Parts: sequence; structure tokens; C-alpha cells
Amino acid sequence: MLTTKKTDIRSLDLPQLQQHFINMQEPSYRAKQVYQWLWEKSARSFEEMSNLSKDLRKKLDENYAINVVEVNNSQFSNDQTIKSSFRLYDGNIVEGVLIPMEERMTACVSSQVGCSLTCKFCATGYMDRKRNLNADEIYDQVVLIDQQAKKNYNAPLTNIVYMGMGEPLLNYANVLKSIDRITAPDGLNMSYKRITVSTAGIAKMIKKLGDDGVKFNLAISLHAANDKKRNEIMPINEQNSLKALEEALKYYFSKTKNPVTYEYIVFNNFNDEIEDAMELAKFCKHVPCKVNLIEYNPIQFADFINAEGDKIDAFSAYLKNQGVNTNIRRSRGKDIDAACGQLAVKEQN
Repeated sequence: MLTTKKTDIRSLDLPQLQQHFINMQEPSYRAKQVYQWLWEKSARSFEEMSNLSKDLRKKLDENYAINVVEVNNSQFSNDQTIKSSFRLYDGNIVEGVLIPMEERMTACVSSQVGCSLTCKFCATGYMDRKRNLNADEIYDQVVLIDQQAKKNYNAPLTNIVYMGMGEPLLNYANVLKSIDRITAPDGLNMSYKRITVSTAGIAKMIKKLGDDGVKFNLAISLHAANDKKRNEIMPINEQNSLKALEEALKYYFSKTKNPVTYEYIVFNNFNDEIEDAMELAKFCKHVPCKVNLIEYNPIQFADFINAEGDKIDAFSAYLKNQGVNTNIRRSRGKDIDAACGQLAVKEQN
């Protein structure tokens, strides 16, 4: 249900909220209590705010909205991955994933409803971008996936990756605000080093990350280390060539001293030859980095399939022989709609 007449209370920072309380002729310290309920305790209604008077809770409910995100549907994989579609206050659908492993519990969250980048291998790329997510909507995904981790595996989240629907750097302000609320002592108090933002490679925004001195990890969705192949599967490369990406990453590293991660899906008969590995190894020399070779989850919209296992192993061995820190990320949730955007496409239709 739309709440257009009410102010989204989580869109206000603490000084703004304090001013609202003064305007309501309420003591400003009450604003700090409400802020704590919203961001530390993840309150989903004003009724939960038990240290406020009933009259104040009623006044807040009449004038402000907490536009909470709800779990719409969840799929449970045999490998324990949980894929959820989330319904936003305006009825739009996004998705998130809980990826449990022995040493960590990872939440994969979305930053946009749909995506404008049209990457040929990604289900989200076949959806129109409807809007950016607000910071609180990204925050809510983390809270809900954390609840799933505790309920199903008796363990809290340890890591967050912005690798769901959308391009995070095209929703820059809200993504950074969500990370602030997730990492702040008066928020969820998680470590920056446990958060990774993945981008398809918006060069000017990568430079802005450097200027802003961000502390979280940066991953680049690369998938090809020559412009011809990358143009074919990622149209964004036509305006953000590998040369532009190289320059942006060098600038980013000079400002932050943070190494980057390159994500490389190994597609059968497309980018899985040793020649491709040679190009990737050369690109890896620009800044300190590691490479995640990723098995592909096929989607109904595209003809790509995962490379053969021996090809991936040979690819990995070559990179390691060139001194590149390389990991193989096995596909998760093969028996459910685990590829990015699959479940949301199904639920939205």
C-alpha cells in the first residue's frame, strides 16, 4: 500500500529527525530513541517502540511511515542456499540470497528494481529498471536475510555482497547510505571489511569511490579481458572500455589502497580458453587483485552454458602459475531460481 501522504521516517538522518520532533513540540532526545529503534533494533512499526508514550506512537503513526520490506516467497535449495523475493511498499519485487558456508553466512542483496545495463547473461538484464532502492530497503534485505540465517542455521550473517539485482554504482547515494547504516555503531555495527560492492564497471563512479575513501571491498564484474568479447556480453563496455576501467581502478587504488576482486564467469566456448586466461592475467597486473572464477547458472533468456570442469581447472591453473590469486566459486542453488533476477522475473509477472 502506498504511503505518499506520510513522510518516510527512515529517509531522515538524526539531525533532521530531531528537527521534526522540535516542530512537533516533542523533546529532541525522543528522536534519538526513535532513531535507535529504527536502525539498531530494526523496528518495523511504531507500536514496537515501547519506551515512547502511546500518544507519541500514535502521533508518529499518523504522520510518518516505516516502509518495511516483506518476504514475498522463499525457495530452499538442496545445498542450503535460500533465495527470497522481497515485496517493497509499492508492490515492486526484488530478490536476495542467503548463501551458507562452513566459515561464513553471506547475504546477497539488490540495489535496484530491475537493471538498465542489459548484460546478456543476466536475468535482471532482461528487466526494465523501474527505480532505485532506498537505503532502508537495502538495509531491510540484510535484516530479513540475517533472520533467515539465525532461524535456519542458528548463525548470524557474517558477510554482505551487493551482487543482486541492479547496478549499485548507479544508485550511489542510497548504496553508501545503506552501508553507513549497516556498519554504524548506532546501526547494525557490521564491519566494512565484510561488505563487497560489485559493479559492471562504471569508470567515473569507481573514481568517486576513491575520492570518497570508501572502506568496503570492491568487485568488478569482468567476464572478459578484451573489449570485443566484453562488448558482446556487456554493452556498458562500449562507454566504459577496459582502458577506462584500468585507469579508474588505478585511481581508486591510489586513493584507498584496497585491492579489487575480478568476477569472471567462465562460459562454454566463449571465454574459457587459455588465450582468454592470458588476457585476464595481463589485466590483473594493473592493481593488486584476486580473481573469482564463477560457474554459470543458466537462464531461460540466454544461450550461455557453463564451461566444462576441466576447462575451468586449466584456466585457474594458468592464472595461479602467473601469480594471480584465484578461487573457483562453484554454482549454488542449481535446483532453484538462483541466477540473479530469475525469481523476481517470475514473481513480477
